[in-house]
Amino acid sequence: MTDTEEIRPKSKSQVKRELHALHDLGRELVELPGKALKQIPLSEETLDAVLEAKQLKMEALRRQLKHIGKLMRDEDADSIRIALDKLRQPHEKEVSEFHEVEGWRDSLLAGDDAVLGELCGRFVDIDRQHLRQLVRNAQKERDLNKPPKSARVLFRYLKALSENNNDA
Repeated sequence: MTDTEEIRPKSKSQVKRELHALHDLGRELVELPGKALKQIPLSEETLDAVLEAKQLKMEALRRQLKHIGKLMRDEDADSIRIALDKLRQPHEKEVSEFHEVEGWRDSLLAGDDAVLGELCGRFVDIDRQHLRQLVRNAQKERDLNKPPKSARVLFRYLKALSENNNDA
C-alpha cells in the first residue's frame, strides 16, 4: 500500500448489506431443528435466543429475530456458515443419488438397453433376469394405465443396488 492510497471505510450501504446477511443467517438458525443447532458454534446467549425464537409467533418472533441479528454481530459468521454447509451436504448427496436412481428407472422404462448394460457393468450383484422382469411388469402397468406398483418395486431394487455398492 502506498502513501497515496487511503484505507476507505465501509460505505453505509455495505454495512447495511452485512447486517442484513447476519439477520438472514440468524433466521436460518431459527429454522434449523434443535439437534442440528447443537452442531453450530454459537455463544450461549445466541443459542438461548435462537431456541427462544422457535417458540414465538408473529410480532414477538420478528422482535426476537432482530435481537438475534444484533447478537450475530459478535459471532463468527464464517464458521457458522461452514457448519451450516456441512449440515446440508449429506442431504444434497442423498438427493443427487435419488435423482440418479430415478434416471436409471426412467431410462429402463423407456427401453434404453444401454442403461441396462451400464448397470450390469457397475453392479456385480445385479440379477439381470429379475431386473428385466421388473421393467416388463412396470411397462405393462404403464401401458394399461394401472397404478405404478412395479415401477416402485423397480426403483427400490435399483436403490438397494446403489446403496449396497456405496457401502462396499
